[in-house]
Amino acid sequence: MERLQALAPAVWIRGNGERWTAHPGDAPDNPVVPDAISACREALGAGLVAELGALPESVVEGETRFVHASPVSDLRSFFPEPADDEAELLADVVEPRLVFGHTHLPFRRVSAFGGTELVNPGSVGLPFDGDPRAAYALVAADAQVEHRRVAYDNGAAAARMRERWPGAGWAETVARRIEQARADA
Repeated sequence: MERLQALAPAVWIRGNGERWTAHPGDAPDNPVVPDAISACREALGAGLVAELGALPESVVEGETRFVHASPVSDLRSFFPEPADDEAELLADVVEPRLVFGHTHLPFRRVSAFGGTELVNPGSVGLPFDGDPRAAYALVAADAQVEHRRVAYDNGAAAARMRERWPGAGWAETVARRIEQARADA
């Protein structure tokens, strides 16, 4: 967190992870999430959990809107191929570009609904497209978008998860996902 906070003047938004960590009762009851939330709450402390949970859901910078998953939800998102609910997810978007994440799948395309440019930068630490390199995008003021990948020691990151939370099922799931760069790992 200290490294991220040092990136000022960065703009932060809240996603489902921050919301669930701040409000664990909102999280799904499955084999991974509740124990992961508990570990995050312990590691971050009450003050930082509250601060992250209070982040805005959406930020507009110029002609670009930034959200976690979509303007209507921090869980329902866009995919590389259009889905049936895309018009609903874009209903109130007036900006020509929407940058979002949630699915951890880097892509860029123009929606058939209103011509909104959809940009998912991917995920720095947990990409889900089978490529374990960190995925991110640069969004320039001149409307250029550049997706980038950077190799990092994802094996060491997975090992650190296992070392820090030995025997924790949720940590093993996350470690496998880091290693394999897939959500179904």
